[in-house]
Amino acid sequence: MSTATTHIETEKQLVPELRFNEFEGEWENNRLHDMTNLITKGTTPKTFTSSGVNYVKIEGLVGVNINKDKCVYIDEEVHLKELKRSILQENDLLFAIAGATVGKVGIVTSDILPANTNQALAIIRLKNKEYLNYILQILQSRVMKKYIYQSVSVGAQPNLNLEQIGDFRFNLPTLPEQQKIASFLSAVDEKIQQLTKKKALLEQYKKGVMQQLFSGQLRFKDENGNSYPDWKDRNLNHYLKVSKAKNEDLKYDKNDVLSVSGEFGIVNQIEFQGRSFAGASVHNYGLVENGNIVYTKSPLKSNPYGIIKVNKDKAGIVSTLYAVYKCKPTLIGAYLDYYFQLDDNTNRYLRPLVQKGSKNDMKINNEKVLIDPIMIPSTIEEQQKVVDYLEELDSKIVIANNQITQTQNFKKGLLQQMFV
Repeated sequence: MSTATTHIETEKQLVPELRFNEFEGEWENNRLHDMTNLITKGTTPKTFTSSGVNYVKIEGLVGVNINKDKCVYIDEEVHLKELKRSILQENDLLFAIAGATVGKVGIVTSDILPANTNQALAIIRLKNKEYLNYILQILQSRVMKKYIYQSVSVGAQPNLNLEQIGDFRFNLPTLPEQQKIASFLSAVDEKIQQLTKKKALLEQYKKGVMQQLFSGQLRFKDENGNSYPDWKDRNLNHYLKVSKAKNEDLKYDKNDVLSVSGEFGIVNQIEFQGRSFAGASVHNYGLVENGNIVYTKSPLKSNPYGIIKVNKDKAGIVSTLYAVYKCKPTLIGAYLDYYFQLDDNTNRYLRPLVQKGSKNDMKINNEKVLIDPIMIPSTIEEQQKVVDYLEELDSKIVIANNQITQTQNFKKGLLQQMFV
């Protein structure tokens, strides 16, 4: 931001720390209510429909945009009559006032209309649309975050009321300076959106490639350009064997207890969850070496029969709720990990094997997990080519995610300095 200069804020001067050179003078203090025609909130309908008018919920706000794919639908008559007070207009600002996402902000664009929203989102409709982009940024700034911290009602669910939203006071520069600030920050927002879209496209491409690879529709050639041998259906015990190694000598303690995450794989429990959930003794816990496969006998939302992951990090131990397997020479563990990253593959394989108890617990012994067939490349060489290709895609996704984080942190720093 080469055209900006730094100012020292004093009690007498309402000026930001970081400011464009061509502007000077103090900012004026304003109340949000005085700049709006409307501050209201939506209503939840009695029923939803499979199609119709968009109904925006908090989870539909992605960045400052609204993702239509995350909207649900209401009937047009409900939209026009029952929910007429929450009919959205272009350039309305949506502000989360309830739950863990208090302070989340979004802007209504024409492509989402017609639409309504629910009571967890306040609708802020400005009198002067020229102030829109600046107000959008101030609502994301540390000034608003501080106001939320001081005002939020903490109970079963934190919330702000509409009067508190209207009473939010902030300092406002002249319109040309507003536009300069908003334009600069909007460019940063656009960069974040582009990177987010890039990451989503990479993830979508990876999933599509995985579906083709693991079904055998997409195959690699060997170094001479020849086809690898045909794949065969073999029971999983052709590739894995149950590990019965226990922590009997107490080589590992509670600091070494591992958990299995659907998103992050096998992780250290303390590092990932902040504490150990181990019992009084860990002597009967199963040993997990690097490259071992672990099956979690507990349901997740997308995986009601549990998940299967490979340990890509240092060795540790797991409770008896987990099954641990060693790879035979016929399998690269990372291949199986990628195979079971697809929820459909995991659920299709485990569903016939698992019986659920009255408390939704898994009724299956460790050996039985291995009795059903699975189609895997017959050679280690082809398995490795699949792994190498998918790891390359993963590295691109990680780079995109890091770029998003860096740009978000850059914007956070700007927001801390550009508003009084």
